[in-house]
Amino acid sequence: MGSSVLSIIYLIGSVTFILGLKMLSRPGTARNGNLVAAGGMLAAILGTIFLYRVDDQPLHNYGWIFTALVIGTVIGVLAAKKVKMTAMPEMVSLFNGMGGACAALISIVEFSHHSAMDGMVVIMLLSLIIGAVSCAGSIIAYGKLAGKIKDFAFNGQHIVNLFVLGLIVILSVLLFTGISPTILFYSVCLLSIIYGVLFVLPIGGADMPVVISLLNSFTGVAAACGGFLYNNPVMLTGGILVGSAGTILTILMCKAMNRSLKNVLIGSFGGSSTAGGSTGEQGHYKEISLADTAVVLAYANKVIIVPGYGLAVAQAQHAVHELEKLLEDRGVTVKYAIHPVAGRMPGHMNVLLAEADVPYEKLLEMEDANNELATADAVLILGANDVVNPAAKTNPASPIYGMPILEVENAKAVIVNKRSMKPGYAGIENELFFQPKTSMLFGDAKKVLQDLTASIKEV
Repeated sequence: MGSSVLSIIYLIGSVTFILGLKMLSRPGTARNGNLVAAGGMLAAILGTIFLYRVDDQPLHNYGWIFTALVIGTVIGVLAAKKVKMTAMPEMVSLFNGMGGACAALISIVEFSHHSAMDGMVVIMLLSLIIGAVSCAGSIIAYGKLAGKIKDFAFNGQHIVNLFVLGLIVILSVLLFTGISPTILFYSVCLLSIIYGVLFVLPIGGADMPVVISLLNSFTGVAAACGGFLYNNPVMLTGGILVGSAGTILTILMCKAMNRSLKNVLIGSFGGSSTAGGSTGEQGHYKEISLADTAVVLAYANKVIIVPGYGLAVAQAQHAVHELEKLLEDRGVTVKYAIHPVAGRMPGHMNVLLAEADVPYEKLLEMEDANNELATADAVLILGANDVVNPAAKTNPASPIYGMPILEVENAKAVIVNKRSMKPGYAGIENELFFQPKTSMLFGDAKKVLQDLTASIKEV
């Protein structure tokens, strides 16, 4: 009876994961989708604790189990409530790393219960290798996003990476000979951690959204291996969904950057380097005052706002929504142009604006935005840099050459809000800033938007 009930619970959990993932595709339903999937996971956890049987015996050590659950829940809730929007990518990387660590730990615990000739050891090795790589890589990604770890590369690093990967494969094969299986198993674990570090360490800052998505897919595959190991359908389903969704997202983001995944992992750019496209000041830029900006926006027919990481840094999502509502009250059409890789993680700008209750219908994907930019009277760029850089279309020497961008230069007027003239995350200069129709509005995005809103009220 208990096993039948548990199977039904697992089925319900699997269905909620699928429904939740579907609802996550739209900001309007994303919150409820998250709750639906979380509810299914909670049911699966409780069902496993109270109904799962090992050799017809129920689980024990409930004190340890629930203590761990309470500690994890408290840490998760506090982290989610206290995290700033600017630090959301770091939290995603860290949480993803914890998922990879769990998959690797499951393999370590279960290995002692199986012989080297057991067929399940293959699954354990896959879970160990992928989980350890994902964990180590995600922690390095967290450090790079938080500014605690700098990009690091040396001549021949990719050869070293291939050598370490080859060692992992060789030792994994030798493990099945039965010679020192424990030593070989832990050696594979250590080498996988080293590979995860070396794998992410040289990748530039501008490519981190793709790397985060890829590591997320790794964690999903590792979790699916754990589900296969325990014959747990809900764990298997969840892992497959995360793995496949992460893989699809990685491919889509590579297409959005017009780069192959191989190029991202080997020919990366970004971070602190300014080589390959930074040629010094290309001309003179002109500034615009708040009062003049207020006049341009207030008397425009259509304004398109381009959010970027600078908006997130300033926590200005609510301020831009207030500006949007004020302009619309004056009869101005306001929309947002969203680039797929704007920010520091996939969907960063969508999450940011959804937090401020910006209607989803106002968010234009890149292709739709480019169709409308030519009819815009003004474009207001808030902290975006590389995703609006014309060098992607005009400068073959630029590292971002060929990357699809938001063609803001087609609008009648372009106003760029930045703190300074420093390069963006890719470390290259933006040719847009020196074009005749571009005006620079310097300052913190939140304060500028608040002052701009006050100025428009006086126009």
